[in-house]
Amino acid sequence: MRFAVYLPPQAAGGPVPVLYWLSGLTCTEENFVVKAGAQRVAAELGLALVVPDTSPRGLDLPGEAESYDFGLGAGFYVDATEKPWAAHYRMYSYVVGELPALVGAEFPIDVERAAICGHSMGGHGALTVALKNPQYYRSVSALAPICSPLHCPWGEKALAGYLGADRKRWRIYDAVALLDDFGWDGPPLLVDQGTADQFLDVQLKPQLLHAACERAGMPLTLRMQEGYDHSYFFVASFIADHLRFHASHLGLAQD
Repeated sequence: MRFAVYLPPQAAGGPVPVLYWLSGLTCTEENFVVKAGAQRVAAELGLALVVPDTSPRGLDLPGEAESYDFGLGAGFYVDATEKPWAAHYRMYSYVVGELPALVGAEFPIDVERAAICGHSMGGHGALTVALKNPQYYRSVSALAPICSPLHCPWGEKALAGYLGADRKRWRIYDAVALLDDFGWDGPPLLVDQGTADQFLDVQLKPQLLHAACERAGMPLTLRMQEGYDHSYFFVASFIADHLRFHASHLGLAQD
């Protein structure tokens, strides 16, 4: 596994809080670092950024590279249970356990003061990881997340392939289902979504998340951004808002 780390200048004086960024389909650890423009605000805030890749690499599993939405670059932040994926495609456990242990041991990062955010497939990952582990994350946000993999083609393909045909087993990796099954007693949620996103109606479905948050009593700020699409221009336009949102929950001073 590869991952990227940005350390702000404040890390020279001791451990700093961390934001984990989970990327979307086809991305590596480089997309966010190169395209989002997050480092300037992270430096101002004193916030470390940790950006994992979106799947294992170099396994050469049968069918792994046949499509953009399953296999390489498309781990969907689940722990696979179906062969041949189960031995290696364990992105959920990697993000929740292995990665924080590694960066906490090797970098001046305070993993007890953590937030999580992501885009598209990574937005789905950030939501489900935080909903399942509120003790680990002080805040969660997402940009154009896949809100309910149970109800979209991307999610149905990925979850069936990684977890098998029993849809009941998929619910632990669906933000809407998690809110309905377990409720929420954690911090508020910030979501940005572009109105010109080509995947809005078929794949992303923020209205399902909005309804689930209302049922669960989860405070949600859902901002529909007029004219924005699904690209990293959208991410770059609003990433500063998300960094400041997380800084407010991590106890970082802001001007």
